[in-house]
Amino acid sequence: MGSVRRSRVISPLAALVLTGVAMAGSLDLASPPARVVSINLCTDQLALGLAAPGQIISVSRLSHDPASSAMADAARALPVNGSGAEEVFLLAPDLVLAGTFTAASTVQMLRDLGIQVELFAPAQSLADITVLLNRMGTLLGRQPQAAAQISAFHRDLAALADTPAKRPRAALYYVNSYTLGDHSLAGDILKAAGFDNIATEAGLEQGGTLPLEQLIMLQPDVIVQGRDYPGQARAEDILIHPALRALADTRVAGTLTDRDWICGTPLVLSAVRAMRDLRLSLEAGQ
Repeated sequence: MGSVRRSRVISPLAALVLTGVAMAGSLDLASPPARVVSINLCTDQLALGLAAPGQIISVSRLSHDPASSAMADAARALPVNGSGAEEVFLLAPDLVLAGTFTAASTVQMLRDLGIQVELFAPAQSLADITVLLNRMGTLLGRQPQAAAQISAFHRDLAALADTPAKRPRAALYYVNSYTLGDHSLAGDILKAAGFDNIATEAGLEQGGTLPLEQLIMLQPDVIVQGRDYPGQARAEDILIHPALRALADTRVAGTLTDRDWICGTPLVLSAVRAMRDLRLSLEAGQ
């Protein structure tokens, strides 16, 4: 009897180990989040592309804007939120998706209220898209769907790759004479499409101001302009400056469009394809 009783006694260390195993098992069996709220344009699109039906209950207001969101049609099936902490809390989410530029006070308030908030940094390269898809798939419990999207993205990107005889020189040009260099998502789109970026010649690796005079002197083969927003602003005058028309050998290509360049999702392939088509038309002398 004594030996039997002793066999039933569990040491404190063994109890701790068994508790850890039980907890690990419960974590493995945890259900994916059922009420997901996104308060950032890019997390909207990443989540919309991967989530199960009904898993997302609200997206940011910008997601419904077809000029900003490449998934506006899908987003319109869902209610929007204004990205405010009080409004989001009342939706009773079990996961909130936000960007690293989301107001810190909003993120902290939601976390203080016990809500899980996950922050996503903007993509700075095409390679970042794989990382973002992997993470979103893990958070939503949709790893197989994320893996399938990653595989398709790599396949489609490879299909767009070629080796041009000559790489045309392109400039990305936005309001306030802003441009983006090679160490940016837009810069990587240019590179994948077979262009060289004149921002590199101007010493700008990520982003910065490229004065109009310097742009004219560099004489790029193509200028890809940012969107001219509704209304009047002196910052936008640079996009219609008469000096641009003096560049007789430069193609001003317009936006091609902004929404395909903004977020690190597989939808950037539309921007790569449009820029590649532009390069091929230049090579054909069209």
